[in-house]
Amino acid sequence: MDHKELDVWKKSIELVETIYKISAQFPASEIYGLTNQIRRASVSISSNIAEGAGRSSDKELLYFLNVALGSLAEVETQVEIALRLNFISTADIIFEQITEVRKLIIGFRNYIKKKSNH
Repeated sequence: MDHKELDVWKKSIELVETIYKISAQFPASEIYGLTNQIRRASVSISSNIAEGAGRSSDKELLYFLNVALGSLAEVETQVEIALRLNFISTADIIFEQITEVRKLIIGFRNYIKKKSNH
């Protein structure tokens, strides 16, 4: 399976781009703190989707999709923190992207589970 053809991977890459753009606005004092953490977590989402798609079994793919969901929850939490600390003024678009990526990961995971049970 080519991960670059998956909508879930494409949308997760778009989320990474958004995260990099907004985190560039964070204070310089956060470069090794929240900036680094949110960027690493966002990259982890698409990386785990790609790694899972490159594995040989559905069981492994499901594992990596679950890891991607965990990283997505991290990003959501870190965006909320950035918002509360006034590092960003709004996060509506980011939260919409997070919701879309979550739905796509869960939908893909459900598809793989259903396919595996047949």
